[in-house]
Amino acid sequence: MVRKVTSKSLTFWMMTSSDCPIRFSLQNTQRQSILDTWLFDEQIHRVRVGVHAYVCVITLVPEQPLSDGQRYYYDFSVTNPQHEIQGLAELIPDILYPDQHLPSFVFNQQLSRVLHGSCRKPHHASDDGLLAVDSQLQQALNQTDEQVDMLIMSGDQVYVDDVAGPTLVAIHQVVEILGLYDEDILIEDITDGKQLLTNEQCYYQRPLLLPDDVAHQTVISYFFAGKKKPIFTSVNANNHLVTFAEVMAMYTLIWSPEMWRRLNMMDERIPTQFKDIFHTELPLVKDFAEGMSRVRRALAHVPVYMIFDDHDVTDDWNLTRGWEDAVYNNPFARRIVGNALIGYWLCQGWANDTAKMTPLAQQLCDKFSTQGILEHDRVIDILLDWDQWHFALDTQPKVVVLDTRTQRWRSESSLVKPSGLMDWEALCELQQELIGQDAVIMVSAAPIFGVKLIETVQRIFTFFGKSLMVDAENWMAHKGTASVILNIFRHFRTPPNFVILSGDVHYSFVYDITLKFRRNSPQITQITCSGIKNEFPKKLLTWFDRLNRILFHPKSPLNWLTQRRNMKIKHRKPNNDKVRTLHNGSGIGLLELHDGCKQVDASVISAKGEETKFAR
Repeated sequence: MVRKVTSKSLTFWMMTSSDCPIRFSLQNTQRQSILDTWLFDEQIHRVRVGVHAYVCVITLVPEQPLSDGQRYYYDFSVTNPQHEIQGLAELIPDILYPDQHLPSFVFNQQLSRVLHGSCRKPHHASDDGLLAVDSQLQQALNQTDEQVDMLIMSGDQVYVDDVAGPTLVAIHQVVEILGLYDEDILIEDITDGKQLLTNEQCYYQRPLLLPDDVAHQTVISYFFAGKKKPIFTSVNANNHLVTFAEVMAMYTLIWSPEMWRRLNMMDERIPTQFKDIFHTELPLVKDFAEGMSRVRRALAHVPVYMIFDDHDVTDDWNLTRGWEDAVYNNPFARRIVGNALIGYWLCQGWANDTAKMTPLAQQLCDKFSTQGILEHDRVIDILLDWDQWHFALDTQPKVVVLDTRTQRWRSESSLVKPSGLMDWEALCELQQELIGQDAVIMVSAAPIFGVKLIETVQRIFTFFGKSLMVDAENWMAHKGTASVILNIFRHFRTPPNFVILSGDVHYSFVYDITLKFRRNSPQITQITCSGIKNEFPKKLLTWFDRLNRILFHPKSPLNWLTQRRNMKIKHRKPNNDKVRTLHNGSGIGLLELHDGCKQVDASVISAKGEETKFAR
């Protein structure tokens, strides 16, 4: 996977089955060699996670800076048992596009086309939006479209908490095939991960494995309860991943076809009462797996950046102070959250910015051994204390990616009130990132400017202490956070051209925002694209869209009850629809920038190539 690309450095991510020597080569468009070297320790960080599984983060510095707008071809090669050197074309033939000799990427300092999205649930009954990324890249190579500068995935790249039965069966086969390392587990009658796999409640009944005494009732209800949420959706935690091995197996399945080709997803160990659910999910999972060759090919041809949202760890992650107290004070729940966070660091967060992550890597890499993770709980403590997951890209315009999960502004008045998505210190740091910029692309997992009706419903439920029922996670849910972020936009040194990319909500919309009562307002465009493979209930979204237009039309007095009353928000309509403002359908978002970010176009491209444009 191509990760961070700058004029002076390249970062790649891969998983391998051995720690054999690896050779890297880089060529320009004329096939002239720019770099050709066997990788040494300073260039490749290997973390062993199983007998036949290594996570590799590779950072290279070309002798000459990369040229803006140029395509570069690269190769990784190894020596096979016959002492022959084999490159990617021989090892993974389907990683190449037709008529291409090597995988490639284009480096662009000046951004003009950015793909983005979030929320990719393997067993959702919709097409995989990452297939649209593959189509876009192939069209660019065929010169029928402009090249994509980068792909930004803004959350829920994996669903650790919502796993289909067939996927869990696949995960357990991967654990065995790769020999992913086991761990001790702190629950009654189960001492390690192997015993968890043989437990009769392993499939579709995992909430029953938790302690059921009164002291832990809070943990059950907050963390694992598969709670129904009639306003929006329901979360199924019945197959919630528990061990680090399960998390790493999941990552091998969401971006690559290799392990899928070795699996046999039978229902032998599925309890009789859940076999119907299993066979309902099975074709959805198989359909997802069939697209993995194209997904892997796409991710090998474009720089990819990622930030977590809740499902990368668990639903409602750090939603309230009460949630945090319940989960982090219970050793078993803390271990589950920590295992997901270890997986995020290894497979997503580290390669966003290896230099920034160096202090964390120095603390953690030595903890991974042939016996598994040493001082497992200490590793989790270090990761839970880490507060530098956010990052910025020195592009034009500058890209600022926010961490809205671990720097929460916790409520002082109530355990059940939603925490602010960022605290005072994090918001002050954000403002410093923005000062002096002509234009900025800011990535926030959740929309900063949401659908007012839905936010009102969340506010009502929060008032009655039911914020967890409606996932009341929006920027306006906490007065302190809302006030500071809105003041940042009002500040006289705010960049004049501002783009916000967001996801999370499972529907797409675009707002153009200006400040009332100010002559020189910044031009703010918020583009929300969600999900890559997830959708909102269609009928419910239609009603929300309709009621939102009625109750919060531009002249409605209800607007004065919101914290955005000093802002004018204009809705862009999908495909010039006369009325509708919300688009429901899985796909990938396309951001197109013109004239130094002064003109911003937005659309959603489905896996079948259908494009929905949001007209001004």
